[in-house]
Amino acid sequence: MAVVAVVVAVADVVANVMAKSMTTQLGIGFRPELARFIEQQENIQFVEIVADDFKHLECIPQALRDLQKRGVTIIPHSLSLSLGGAEHVAAERIKHLDGLARYFDSPFVSDHIAFVRAGQIESGHLLPVRRNQANLAVVCENIVAVKAGLSVPLVLENIACTFDWPANEMDEVTFISAILERTDTRLLLDISNLFANSHNLNFDAIKYLESLPLERLEYVHMAGGVFKNGLYHDSHCHSLQAQSLQLLRALKTICPVPRVMLERDDSFPSSAELISELEAIANV
Repeated sequence: MAVVAVVVAVADVVANVMAKSMTTQLGIGFRPELARFIEQQENIQFVEIVADDFKHLECIPQALRDLQKRGVTIIPHSLSLSLGGAEHVAAERIKHLDGLARYFDSPFVSDHIAFVRAGQIESGHLLPVRRNQANLAVVCENIVAVKAGLSVPLVLENIACTFDWPANEMDEVTFISAILERTDTRLLLDISNLFANSHNLNFDAIKYLESLPLERLEYVHMAGGVFKNGLYHDSHCHSLQAQSLQLLRALKTICPVPRVMLERDDSFPSSAELISELEAIANV
């Protein structure tokens, strides 16, 4: 009987640990305009910062330092590596991103499967990569080079598009899955970007979810947008759409979601509206 009691006790401990490990953390994108709001939210467990906004460690605001002291995880998120570009990623960009990760003791950093520059000309936008074998090799080569210069893992995000390249050799989910598998990289799944693309490019978002290697899922983005002239624009300055919440709910039926966060970049609403959106995410 004593042995049985010990086995049951150990099983209970393991079950509790597993239950805690599968609890979804709630986060939000840090913006100076939201600093006071974030400070007041005790249920925020992580924030994501735009790495490009902090060129020097001396520029880091006290609000972020206070969040770090409170135990809030801080994730540097880059917009400028241009992993889908034909040019090699500049060493100083990798070093800067890694410096932020080291400063905040971040568990990982993230960027996009996209390109933002060519011939030293900046696009000012995250642009889709033409999905063929040649570009697949280029993206993977860039990712491997970046990972070699980082002290933490790199997590990759899908982007929103209002157009697609002609003569693609594979669909988006196949392309992303191949990149993740070949480079042994984790996934940042932007649910709202997925909804935007499924609407704009006319494909089944649920089948997309079911085809992803979701065992690689690290965290999820949720953001608002707006319909205009038949297209859905992932603006980050409008309210969350019901379709994005429905996709998040579908994702939860397929796999555990370690972290999910709200993005808001402009036209900041009242605290009550932000709380309502965070609660809508948490309720899913």
